Amino acid sequence: MSVEKKDMEKIVALCRRRGFIFGSSEIYGGIGGFWDYGPLGVELKRNIKDAWWEDMVRNPPIGPDGKEFQMVGVDCSIIMNPKVWEASGHVGGFSDPMVDCKTDGCKGRFREDQLCESPCPLKPSKMAGDFEKCALTEAREFNLMFQTHVGALQDNSSVAYLRPETAQGIFANFKNVMDSTRVRIPFGIAQIGKAFRNEINPRNFTFRSREFEQMEIEFFCHPDESKMWYEFWREVRIKWYESLGIRSDKLRPREQGEEELAHYSDACTDIEYLFPFSEETQELEGVAHRGSFDLNAHGKASKGKETAFAVVDPATNERFVPHVIEPSAGVDRFTLAAITEAYSFDENRASPEFMKFHPRLAPIKAAVFPLVGKDGMPDIAEPIYRDIKKRIPCQYDTKQSIGKRYARMDEAGTPFCFTIDGQTKEDGTVTVRNRDDASQDRIDKSRCLEFLQDQLGL
Repeated sequence: MSVEKKDMEKIVALCRRRGFIFGSSEIYGGIGGFWDYGPLGVELKRNIKDAWWEDMVRNPPIGPDGKEFQMVGVDCSIIMNPKVWEASGHVGGFSDPMVDCKTDGCKGRFREDQLCESPCPLKPSKMAGDFEKCALTEAREFNLMFQTHVGALQDNSSVAYLRPETAQGIFANFKNVMDSTRVRIPFGIAQIGKAFRNEINPRNFTFRSREFEQMEIEFFCHPDESKMWYEFWREVRIKWYESLGIRSDKLRPREQGEEELAHYSDACTDIEYLFPFSEETQELEGVAHRGSFDLNAHGKASKGKETAFAVVDPATNERFVPHVIEPSAGVDRFTLAAITEAYSFDENRASPEFMKFHPRLAPIKAAVFPLVGKDGMPDIAEPIYRDIKKRIPCQYDTKQSIGKRYARMDEAGTPFCFTIDGQTKEDGTVTVRNRDDASQDRIDKSRCLEFLQDQLGL
């Protein structure tokens, strides 16, 4: 087993021990491809979504033409009219090739195109199909959508699906957004929400799951400007990951080749990250040039003509169906990348494992400790804690030794800890400890909040 894979095992163990991520319904043996986020994990994930919404929707970057553009949000339902998925092509074509292993004691199920990276259940040192006992079936198509029924009767007329992506809800509401707001081309519609895919072989912790969350933008623009906007969004999204602490040597954008592109796509860049569980980079986000395929498809299916969702340029009276640029990011995948990137090891610390989260992402930004729970130290510590907590996520801890308290905060990724000790009563200063290098300094107790806001850029 490689050192990288050992690191991944340590990361998974820390995630469970410190309350970042748990297996769903563990008390009943769990269920493959589903995960629960614990107290620290839900804060980390929320910080990621908040940062994306703030940077992409509320305060979007200036466009490539030097002008501002509009971004609005929607929150569409998970279950939609099944005709949506017929028009988008998901009902007829959203499938993967699946093979089963008929070997006694195995009964494994794999995607045919991923056999080379799927360990054999009977002999994990080999990949599925490479072990001489493997007895694989012929490949057959397997639709990835979760099917359900709406209403009291379960027959063909009540069939519906859990959405496999969030994009189609945006396309289905394109005209509603245009009619109810003052947006004009170019503009974007953003959404954060759950999606579901019945993956044949979920694996690699939370990376490939059956329930996941997406942060997605559909950006509508004039066809003549679509290449410019595609290049713009590709660069914006790469720089966003870098701004939140993802190292450039592990973050590797990759332009898809013609043979990889979806049939409707003119271009696509996969923003990939090198996780410890693989020797190859894996996708965090796709920035796709979708052309006018989706609006044309829904226009034809719902209104009878492809140009039903055409818009008119008020300056030129030109009528056209907008092209779409789609930056589509996985919340769970970026959360795992942030955890992986933050994971650090130093055997000389009280806790050799610590998390160096970017300040915007850290679940807890600060902690306040009275050195002991007496001698008036809690009386000084509690007002400091309450003052910080009003503005910044903060914890207050009095249990165990100060070293163990620092260790707990290091594992949670807390950037700074303030300790009230005997000297505080003498000169009004507190010890402030830096997570990244464990260095300590003293500042006046009245400056704790100001110090945090300055250091964290909040």
